[in-house]
Amino acid sequence: MEIQKQKKSFNQWLKSSITVRMLMVGFLILILLIPLSFIKNLIHERANRQSSVVNEINQKWGNEVLLYGPILKIPYQTHRLKKIWDEQTKSYTEEDQITTKNAFFFPSTLNIKSNIKCETLGRSIYESVVYTADMKIEGSFPVPSFDALEISKDDILWNKATVIVNSSNLKGIKSNLAIDIEKNKYNLTSKFNKDSYINRLETKSLSGNSFNSKKSIDFNLDLVINGSEQVRFVPIGKETNVSMQSDWPTPSFNGNFLPNTKTKEITKEGFKANWKVLQINREFEQEFYNGLPNVTASTFGVRLLIPVDEYQKSERAVKYGYLVIALTFLIFFLLQTVSKINIHPFQYLMIGLALSMFYTLLLSISEHSSFLKAYLIAGIAVIALITIYSKSILKNIKFTIFIWGSLTTLYTFIFVLIQLENYALLVGSIGLFIILSTIMLISKKIDWKNN
Repeated sequence: MEIQKQKKSFNQWLKSSITVRMLMVGFLILILLIPLSFIKNLIHERANRQSSVVNEINQKWGNEVLLYGPILKIPYQTHRLKKIWDEQTKSYTEEDQITTKNAFFFPSTLNIKSNIKCETLGRSIYESVVYTADMKIEGSFPVPSFDALEISKDDILWNKATVIVNSSNLKGIKSNLAIDIEKNKYNLTSKFNKDSYINRLETKSLSGNSFNSKKSIDFNLDLVINGSEQVRFVPIGKETNVSMQSDWPTPSFNGNFLPNTKTKEITKEGFKANWKVLQINREFEQEFYNGLPNVTASTFGVRLLIPVDEYQKSERAVKYGYLVIALTFLIFFLLQTVSKINIHPFQYLMIGLALSMFYTLLLSISEHSSFLKAYLIAGIAVIALITIYSKSILKNIKFTIFIWGSLTTLYTFIFVLIQLENYALLVGSIGLFIILSTIMLISKKIDWKNN
């Protein structure tokens, strides 16, 4: 009989102990981290799927455009005397070994005008921004000088001089390319290299008349090219001027050089931007006599952004999921403790699963609609479900209204944090401070001595 009384007393203590309830709530929060981690993995999977579909669209239309040229290439010969032992004469003879190398000369002036027309291409529920760029390229080369190498004029192969243009996207070119040099047109043909990110276009040999004691060698080139995501240039001119206009309203200027802030314009109809880069601003020279180095690290240009990334916002929402579940459980725990209402662990679990369902609804709906609409639909559905469920648990309309108000405030607070960029930490810290202060005031009514 005494054992039964002790057992009954122990069971009553388990039901009424605040410490046991706190341990139980904490354990359930840890359990609910599992579905939240699954949801986060699902978001990553869908985001990777989006990236693969976008890449497939871009590859068929045309990848990003990186333009690097025009560059004047002039072959030249070097001589090296090599002594060869002759067994018959028992003496050395000298042989002139000739090696052909290439010298590269960058333009003294390079002006690029680019007009970019954008559109979105979609596949299934995913879309990518693509464009057609109409570029007009003009400038001038200085008269090539080999004085630094002390090369004889007879060793300069003027008749084999060519002009090269490098680009990351040959597939997107939509016009037959011919560069006009001193009123002579030269077709550019592909020197495709599958192992290189930068592909080469090169003319046939230039006319020798182009180098007849002129102060400069003028050129111009028209280029129409399809691309996606971004446009970049290498500032190879001693003075490089780039002007760009587009109908895309959300550009992101990147690279080593930003456009002139006084002339930059961004509106709902598109943007305009201008760059001016001098040789002194770069880290490479204007002439190279022993191969062309990789200077693509000095690129600049613009990335065309799709304004909203729903997966990124969904992932940020999931990161706050731990906070939402913990605070919601804490609200129910305080109500239970203050009002002496018994809430079963299974009911806590059902509430936690309902909170987790918010993120799957948010993810699935946002793929077919805007993030705002998805957040509203998912939030209203989950808040209504938990409010109705809490009515059957708490048996009190005031407590039910308090649960509804608390969840509405909490989800509104999380939505504001997701939208903020620069002030997210500040607003989040202030909000959590207010929440903590409120909880401390409510907890003052709890009698902790007998628990």
